[in-house]
Parts: sequence; C-alpha cells; structure tokens
Amino acid sequence: MALRRKNKRTERSKLDATPPWETRLRDEPPATTGPFDERDAPDDEVARIDLGAIRVPVREGMDVRLEVNEAQQVVAVTLAAPSGTMQLGAYAAPRNEGIWEDVRGEIAESLRAQRGAPKERPDGRFGTELVGTLAAEGGRLPVRFVGIDGPRWFLRAMFVGPAAVEDRQAALFEHVLRQVVVVRGTDPLPVRDPIPLRLPKELVLPGDEPPGAAPNGAPPVG
Repeated sequence: MALRRKNKRTERSKLDATPPWETRLRDEPPATTGPFDERDAPDDEVARIDLGAIRVPVREGMDVRLEVNEAQQVVAVTLAAPSGTMQLGAYAAPRNEGIWEDVRGEIAESLRAQRGAPKERPDGRFGTELVGTLAAEGGRLPVRFVGIDGPRWFLRAMFVGPAAVEDRQAALFEHVLRQVVVVRGTDPLPVRDPIPLRLPKELVLPGDEPPGAAPNGAPPVG
C-alpha cells in the first residue's frame, strides 16, 4: 500500500537536510510522557532493545519481530501479542514543523482506494488518529494509525487486530509505545526518509540466522 511522495516542499521542510549540525543551537525538548527523544529519555530500569533509530521496551508476553532484507538490514519492527500487532517506524522530519497531518491524509487516501473506510479520531490518546481496515486473507482486519511528531523525527505506530479497536486489548501496546525512545542522530536525512534501523548487537554473530520476519502491511511514509 504505497503512498506518493510530495515533490514540492516548503523551505522550512528542507532545513532537516542542511548541514552542518555542529554549529546549530538545539532547543531542549518539551516535557513529555512518551514516546521519548533520546535527549529526554527517562532514567528508568526499563529494558529496551537497541535497534538504532528506536529503542523498544521488552515486555513479557510480547514478541519483537524484525523484518530483515538480504543485506541483513532491519526494515521493519513489529511487536506481537495475542491481542494483535503494533508496527513501528521512525522517519526524518523538519526542524520546525510536524508531518503527521499530511501523512495521515495520505494514509487515509490509500486506505480509501482499497475500501478501507478510513476515519479520523480527533480524541485519540495520542492526539488525532486514523482508523480503518486492511485487506487480509479471509476478510478485513481493523487497523489504527498513531503518529507522533518529535524533534526532527516522526514516529508512526500501526495497530492491527483487536488492539486497533478495543481499549483493553490496546493497553499493553500503548504502554510500550509511551516507553519507546527515538534516536534521530545528527546525520542529515531527507524529510520522510526512514531513520536507519539495525540488528541488536547481541544478534549479529557469525552464522546466526536472521530473526523471524514479520508481515509488513504498513504503507511507507513518503
């Protein structure tokens, strides 16, 4: 389910790809209850898997599945539990403006083209969210998109299954989402490009088989 990339960008949206970062003053991030930028990550005892762009909390009863390409590069992260799945992706964003409003509209258009009946939910627990359905074997599955605009990054979460429509089933995923830490880094990246993910260091061993792949049904941002 592909989304088109907007060819025309404002001058503000181009700032993210303009070096050098070392000479720029960076404002302190505002207080947040999560997800966190690495600069305001809490000093807690939560165990997190370091995947480069995203540090994902480890929770009992929830599997972390990595989709890896032939070059052993992680291209998707999915958390799975009996109540459904939550796929996470982090992307470069402009310094002074968010992109969730535009991305949300493009995802809605893509869902609409596939009879996904998209509907905005302005009172979502993470702000304005998008709900709809995805085509699946044997019918359709409920889906819910959450977007968080951070400092020079955008984090998208896609809930699929019961967790997309039932508050009780979504609670664990939402708790984990609030404990995610995003690591933007200082490398210049075009707006909407994925922030690179990587295998955890403890998994990169000679002769290791790549982790089990997770289905990647989310539309790309861009």
